[in-house]
This record gives sequence, structure tokens and C-alpha cells, in this order.
Amino acid sequence: MEAVVPLRTTFTATATAASTARPRLSFQPLAKKFAISRLIPTGISMTDRARSSLQCPPVRVQQDGSAVISEDTISEEDALKIKEWEVERLQDEIAASQGIRIRRRPPTGPPLHYVGPFEFQVENEGNTPCNILEEIIWYKDKEVSQMKERTPLSALKKAISSAPPARDFLGALRRSYSRTGLPGLIAEVKKASPSRGVLREDFNPVKIAKAYEKGGAACLSVLTDEKYFQGSFENLEAIRNAGVECPLLCKEFVVDAWQIYYARIKGADAILLIAAVLPDLDIMYMTKICKLLGLTALVEVHDEREMDRVLGIDGIELIGINNRDLGTFKVDISNTKNLLEGERGKRIRQEGIIVVGESGLFTPADVAYVQEAGVKAVLVGESLVKQKDPAKGITELFGEDISCKGPSI
Repeated sequence: MEAVVPLRTTFTATATAASTARPRLSFQPLAKKFAISRLIPTGISMTDRARSSLQCPPVRVQQDGSAVISEDTISEEDALKIKEWEVERLQDEIAASQGIRIRRRPPTGPPLHYVGPFEFQVENEGNTPCNILEEIIWYKDKEVSQMKERTPLSALKKAISSAPPARDFLGALRRSYSRTGLPGLIAEVKKASPSRGVLREDFNPVKIAKAYEKGGAACLSVLTDEKYFQGSFENLEAIRNAGVECPLLCKEFVVDAWQIYYARIKGADAILLIAAVLPDLDIMYMTKICKLLGLTALVEVHDEREMDRVLGIDGIELIGINNRDLGTFKVDISNTKNLLEGERGKRIRQEGIIVVGESGLFTPADVAYVQEAGVKAVLVGESLVKQKDPAKGITELFGEDISCKGPSI
């Protein structure tokens, strides 16, 4: 005879406009033995040892909200799904505690057979992205999962062993600043964006990259997201193979460490990590991988809390301040100045961190404004890629020709 026990998982959901709000997640651990296993950075898969250690009670969930202990055993596959779901829930909770509003994936209920090891409650649950960045991240999470199935990490590591050395992205920015006395330019190869649509119909990534290099760019940023920016890793690879000497930043929405390895074999010398998406533990883990691979990590922040989080992580060398609001897409370059005032700016100078100004830079006055605030590099895409002659566009952006300017005195 089967014994009935109360189900330890409850859900409270509303199908209203609140579905666009981030759900409030409530976790109440019931056993300490589960805590350590959940502190896992994104991208780290469970080992065979972890799989074999999974133990779940033989439970069957009933329609009336109760769970029934039966004589049936749970398969290893179902047990693994439960464990992975628990890990994802804890990752969400950690992210929320750090002020991260971007959810990694659409919220889901627990897998079949789930009971404990903690109570879980979802309020204002919704499966609609709250903004365009969250929509991109949800899609990217699925996309990367599919790419990993086609090309496992082991294959990427073998390819990296025969790849040419990564170029010095940070060094290129420093040399440019020393040579010109102006912020080093990271010129962006970008065909389109969700907010502006197609920026250039006659888009030739290699031709644009060479024009940027001729115009004095220190480094290049290459959009690799296909669905929302009409970019590709093939563009990155083509630019690298075309003889362009500028170090290349892979402008990707990173949600998994696998993407860092993939970017490396496609020719990247640096990669973007977005603090609005990645918890501190992920940033720490991914920056260490970057160092192992010879890559530079550009860690992007949008507000004071993200800046404070990133400054609290050891080994950060390059921080990008994005002046674009993630929810409204409104741009305000005074955001750069605000984030570099006071103790934050002092600490950045003391630690020798290079700050990159991003978004909203169209004129020499804009560049001068963020330079005075403390940046030593700028990342510019739209105002350059739309120019008939991108090299001339660089001269107009800075108000002078920086392609052959001698060292500043």
C-alpha cells in the first residue's frame, strides 16, 4: 500500500501584466549536503561521479498537489533532471541576490517526481522576456546548448592547441593612447542592431575592418550574434584570416564558458562578459579561463551596483561602461562620468584598470567628455559603420587624423 506525503513544492502564479516582472524566488534549504553542489558556475557540467551520487526518493506527483511514495524507482535520467533543475534554481537565486534582473532562461516548474530538498515558490511567474537583452539571453541559452552538442568542448580544446597565439588586446589600447593622447579606438564591425535595424546594407566585414585599421583603430569589435545583430563567427574568422593586424574582440552574449573556447579558435583575442547577465562567480570563472587561453576579458557594466560588483573581483583589467539603458535603450553618456567619480574612479586609477566608454559617442565633443571622465578607450560602432568611408568616419569622430599621429608630448 502506498503512503501519501505532502508535496514540498508550491507554486503561486498570476497570468497578468506582472508576467514581465522578474519572479521572486524563495528557497528554504532542508539539508546542508545540497548547498555546495549548487554553487556551480554556468557552463560546468556534472561529472560522472556527481551523476552516480544522485539519490532521489521514489516519488510520484499527483494532480491534487500531493506526492506519493511508491515502489517504483526513479531513473537516473529523471534524477539528473531534478538535480540540474535545482542547480538552475540556485543560480537564479544567487543572481537575484546580486541585483541581476536578467533571467538566464524562461522560468519552469519542477521536473516530474520532484520533492525537496528545499521548498520552492514562484510569485508573479512569467515566461515573457522583460526586455530585449533578456530575450537575447533566452535565445542564446538554447543556441549554445545546440552548438555544444554539435561541437563538444573536448574538440574545441584540441583545435586551440594548434591555433596561433592570441594578440595583446590591452597592449594595443595602451600603445594607441600613448601614441595619440586620445582614447584607443575599438571600432565595431556591426551590420544591425535590435534598436536601429540594419545599419549598412552593403555590409562587407573584411572591407570595413581594413578601413577601420587604416583609419587608426587600435582594436576591432566583431558582432557574432546572428539572430539579433546579423553577425556571425564566420565574420570574425574571415577578418582574422584576411591579414588584419588589429586585435579582435568577440562581441557575443556569453552565457557559457564553451563560448570562450569557441571564440578563441575563431580568431578572437578578447571577449565580452556582461555583468548584467553573469553572476560574480561566473565572471571570476570565465576571466580565469580567458587568462589561460591568452584572451582579454572586457567586463561590461551599466550602473553603480554592477561596477561595485566587478571592482570586487580580483584580476579585472578592462571594464566597459555601457551608456545604454538595458530596458529603454535610452543613451546617456553622463553615465560614464557618474560611474567614474569619487572612490570608484580613484580605485580604478590605483589598480591600473583601463575603462572603455561605450554607446552614444558620435562627435569629438562626446569623446572629449568621456576622456575627461577617465576613459582611455572607446568602443564605437554605429557612427562609424554607417559612413561611406569608415576610415574618414574615424577622423570625424576624433576631429583629427589619428592614423599617423605621433606620440603625445
